[in-house]
Amino acid sequence: MKLYQGRIPQRRQGGGSRRPESLWRRVPLAFLASAVLALGCSNGTSTDGGTGGVQTTGGSATTSAVTGGSAPGGTSQATGGSATGGATTSGSAGTTQVTSASATAGSATGGSASGGTPQTTGGASAGGFSSTGGAATGGGATGGSVTGGNATGGSATGGSATGGGTTSSTSTGGRTSGGSVTGGSATGGTSAGGRASGGSVTDGGATGGRAAGGATGGASGGTVLGGTTSAGGVSGGTTASAGTTASGILAATPPMGWNSWNKFGGGVTDTLVRGIADAMVSSGMQAVGYQYINIDDMWQSSRDASGNIVPNASKFPNGMKALADYVHSKGLKLGLYSDRGTKTCAGVPGSYSYETKDAQSYASWGVDYLKYDNCNTAAGSNMQTDYTNMANALKATGRPIVFSICAWWFYNWEPTTGQLWRTGTDITDTWDTDSHSVIALINNNGGWSGRYSGASYGSPGLAQYAGPGHWNDPDMLEVGNGGMTDTEYQSHFSLWAIMAAPLIAGNDIRSMSAATKNILTNADVIAVDQDLLGIQGKPISTSTTLEVWSKKLSGNQTYAVVLFNRTTASASITVTWASLGMTATSATVRDLWSHTDLGPTATQYAASVPSHGVVMLKVVGN
Repeated sequence: MKLYQGRIPQRRQGGGSRRPESLWRRVPLAFLASAVLALGCSNGTSTDGGTGGVQTTGGSATTSAVTGGSAPGGTSQATGGSATGGATTSGSAGTTQVTSASATAGSATGGSASGGTPQTTGGASAGGFSSTGGAATGGGATGGSVTGGNATGGSATGGSATGGGTTSSTSTGGRTSGGSVTGGSATGGTSAGGRASGGSVTDGGATGGRAAGGATGGASGGTVLGGTTSAGGVSGGTTASAGTTASGILAATPPMGWNSWNKFGGGVTDTLVRGIADAMVSSGMQAVGYQYINIDDMWQSSRDASGNIVPNASKFPNGMKALADYVHSKGLKLGLYSDRGTKTCAGVPGSYSYETKDAQSYASWGVDYLKYDNCNTAAGSNMQTDYTNMANALKATGRPIVFSICAWWFYNWEPTTGQLWRTGTDITDTWDTDSHSVIALINNNGGWSGRYSGASYGSPGLAQYAGPGHWNDPDMLEVGNGGMTDTEYQSHFSLWAIMAAPLIAGNDIRSMSAATKNILTNADVIAVDQDLLGIQGKPISTSTTLEVWSKKLSGNQTYAVVLFNRTTASASITVTWASLGMTATSATVRDLWSHTDLGPTATQYAASVPSHGVVMLKVVGN
């Protein structure tokens, strides 16, 4: 697809220190710095599997390997596993035998291509593997099932099938270390179920499935608690523990977490971060998908004689490794912040020319996410080169680390360099006062210049660049910080969700009000943001004041809708099913804020929407 190459405002191009001036009202200039998003993944590493499906894993596995599994008409099986010395036996034609596969720490990629060609894997993911396999004609759509951490084209682990996805060929059992398979594969790739170590597979096969920390199967993906698979490929094995899925996609859904900057500026400490981690669990935020605890600017102090970055000892007396261990012990992930310049926006050491050293430090500490800012750039430096250097340094560590590009603008190289990128300036806790306000960021991230005055990108806007592993980022959330009404915060959260934006809270979650907690933990709205298709919603109404926004969701004729009232008085807003692209003349409607099923509704739905408010719906055609 053609990438946008629009006008870049001059103020964003040059070197030197830059921090949005409206933030000065909130914190001293010395503390102005961008938000650090958490890096996703766990301790394992992965190597590419060649013919025969060789896959090594990190974690506790030692010398796990695949030694066979590819034969004419058969399938290729890749395993990892936590078993010491676990290896597969050679596969004969039509049969692949797997031993000591673990569904929770190292796994396999899906199946074979048509005719038995093995799928190889690539990339690193938490738990020690990444998989890209599972073609539509081998590992799912024509006979793939996911079984206890392995996706096979027409066979179950430990069992056999007659050919790689042959019509009507099934396997009725087989056993992996950690679980058993009770349903094999057939044309269409359906599975009667099964159990994987860490969770159960239900409704595996061509239409996906859901596992509780275990495996998913199917040509169209599935949902996994703790991570999601993307549509269109078989996902074998386990979800990665920090944002990487069995499909090998880092940040397969928009990252969710918390960042220190909006509320605390440069005042972040070890004690604060531990308290936030505790609150993320006790508040129920973790249970609905939040996982990253992101430390923004001013955690650094200096570099040692060898050039290694040194944390501020007064703020972080135990060091970053101990803090990361604590955060991980809660089932959460830790993120840090740096800058492509010689100094960060707040004036502490940046990463320019130290990319490799810094990336190695982050990985050794167990960091899962890096937000990378754009201040104090070196004379003669090149933005794309600097961001690419850090992206490559992170990848070279072997630890999957989510890379959040904070260049304050969209550039056409960003979708292939990071997992998310800022599309505008820093947010402030205001509704509609200037370019830093919520309304301005909605217009910029979700609209286009022909629709909204002040929007920076031409039609059709940036929605086309969003998808699994790459997200437009309008900046962190301000929900609960006190500058807007609860109605406005609800709208803020709803629009971020329908735009498939990262949901990074920026308030003090240790002491938030009931209203703030209810907004941030609304599972119905979060499900829209985290939908597996990864489509970014956009406005579809002619009106730019009484708006209808729409986002296609997984499932036949299924949509999220936001009725958005930008005016100063309550008003009725109507969405028609035809405007969503539905062929159905009747649809079932659910109100996502009242959590009310409204039943079948013909042709359209209308609601009274408060000033600056929303009504958010899930619409399913009948």
